[in-house]
Order: sequence, then structure tokens, then C-alpha cells
Amino acid sequence: MNKRCADSPLTSNRLLGADDPSPVIVTNPGGSSPFLLLGDHAGRLIPQSLGDLGLPAEAHLRHIAWDIGVAALGERLAAALDAAFIRQAYSRLTIDCNRVPGAADSTPEVSDGQTIPGNLGLSAADLAARRDEIYAPYQGRISEALDERLRLGRPTLLVSLHSFTPVFQGHVRPWRFGVLHRGDSAFSSRMLAVLRKAFGDQAGDNQPYSMDQIDNTIPLHADARGLDYLELETRQDLIADAAGQDEIAVVIAALLREALVAG
Repeated sequence: MNKRCADSPLTSNRLLGADDPSPVIVTNPGGSSPFLLLGDHAGRLIPQSLGDLGLPAEAHLRHIAWDIGVAALGERLAAALDAAFIRQAYSRLTIDCNRVPGAADSTPEVSDGQTIPGNLGLSAADLAARRDEIYAPYQGRISEALDERLRLGRPTLLVSLHSFTPVFQGHVRPWRFGVLHRGDSAFSSRMLAVLRKAFGDQAGDNQPYSMDQIDNTIPLHADARGLDYLELETRQDLIADAAGQDEIAVVIAALLREALVAG
């Protein structure tokens, strides 16, 4: 894959070519579960027109590029729960679908100390192409799924799956899981309770992040429709390989069911 240098802007406003995959991947769209699983950062593809964003190959495997393990975890949960899973195929370095387009970290120039050369000096047309061809189809597909569920009279709980690196900027993160919320989600409270029953303080309340004004997907869809939600973080070393993904999917599926019944 050819590198795109920071000082060589795109010659066309078109971002995705005929050989680029769709930005949206949907698993089990007709699943019967009330849970609608989402993966904002599940993918790590880069459009061919952007080359490698000027990054070394190893950077595309780091947490800065994607939520490690979430795609496979979501696939397993979709099967275990008979739930639909909608995920983004492209890297958060191209555009972060859990940020409002135009925000400073929507298309980051630096992530965890790593400069992203292909994101420097982007024009309004460059930014619009990423928004229109990657962000908008993903969020639009979620809206379509929610419209269909409403039409069918099906209840919905949004479950946004994320993962976090065990060590960040020299700080060890002891939590196995984290529930991110704004204090307005009954289901998040129940899920946190069942996680803490199972794992004690290794289940973080708004740890290692808190849900605040920078989060986009849950507020965008849950607030407008009055839906309850869960934003669940899983530590990446727990789901870095197939064995871990299998194990954690069984655990999370059981706890999701327990939290649902508790309501």
C-alpha cells in the first residue's frame, strides 16, 4: 500500500474507491434480542486513497487505530444473544464515529503521542469526504435499524462495545470492565451492579473513561428516541485472542441477560 504524505493532498474529493469495502458491517440483522450491539471502533481499515496515513505498520495494530478485540467479541455476542451487531469497518484514525464530525479528535492529528501525518492539513473537502463516506453511512445504518425495530414494535437497548488498553501513558489500568454512563441509564446501573457482584472493584464506574460531551453515538441515537443504553469497555488483553474472546463473550452474554431480567 502506498504512503500518502502529509504534504500531498487528495486530488479528488472522493474517498472510497470501487475496491474499498463498505464502511458498515452488519451481523445477524434480524436477531430477536432487545440488545442492538454497536462497534464504533471495531475496524482498522484505511481507504486505499489514504495509503497508510504515513504511519508504520505497527501503528495500525495499536489501540490508537481501533478497539482491539471488539469486532470478534461483538460477533460472538451476536451469536450468543441472537442480537444484531452493527460495526464500523474503518479505523478511528480515518474518522472517529464516536465523535461529532468537526471536533478536534474526530480526525486526530496526534493520538497517544503518535503523529498521524495523513491527517495533517486536511481541507474542508477532505473532512467532508470522510464524514459523508464513512461516518454518515455508519450512523445512518444504526438509524435505519432503529426505525425498523420501532416499526415492528420491538424493544431496544443500545449496547456500544469498546475496549481499552491495559496501560496508558505509563498508568496501569486495573479494571477488567468499565461501564460508561451519564447517571441517566437504569440498564447501565444494573449492568454495573452485576459486574461488581462478579468482579468487585475490577468493574469500573465511569472508568477508565467517563461518558461526557465528547461521546457521540449513544447520545445521538438514545437521546432522540428515549432509549436506554450501555457503553461497555473491556480491557484489551482479555479479548486479544480467540480464546479470550470466547471466554469473555460467555461472561458478558450471561451478565447482560442477568441485568435485563433484573429490570
